[in-house]
Amino acid sequence: QVQLVESGGGLVQAGGSLRLSCAASGFHFSVVAMGWYRQAPGKQRELVAAITSGGRPSYPDSMKGRFTISRDNAKKLVYLQMNNLKPEDTAVYSCAAGTDYGPGRADFRSWGQGTQVTVSS
Repeated sequence: QVQLVESGGGLVQAGGSLRLSCAASGFHFSVVAMGWYRQAPGKQRELVAAITSGGRPSYPDSMKGRFTISRDNAKKLVYLQMNNLKPEDTAVYSCAAGTDYGPGRADFRSWGQGTQVTVSS
C-alpha cells in the first residue's frame, strides 16, 4: 500500500524559507518519479517540482528559481526546499509518486494528504 506522509509545513513570514519532507513507503521508491504539488483555496492543484528516479529535477517555468526538489533513495525521502516565500505560495503542499518517463514527464498516480504552508505578509 502506497503511503506518502508530508511534514515541515507551517507559518512563515514573507521572504522566509521552509523545507518540506515526504516519507514514502509501500512501493519500490528508487525506481519511481516523485513530485510536489500545491493547492491553494479555490484554485486547482498545480505542479511545483518533479524529480526522476535518478535524481534529475524539473520545474514548471512559474516555479523556477525559488524551489528545489531533492531525494534520498536510501531513506525513501523527498524534499522541497522553498526560499524567498511569498504570500501567494500559501497552499497545501502534497508529494506525489508515479511512473518515471524521464525529466518532466512523470505520470503521477498517488498523493499524500499534504502539509499546510502559510506565508504571512
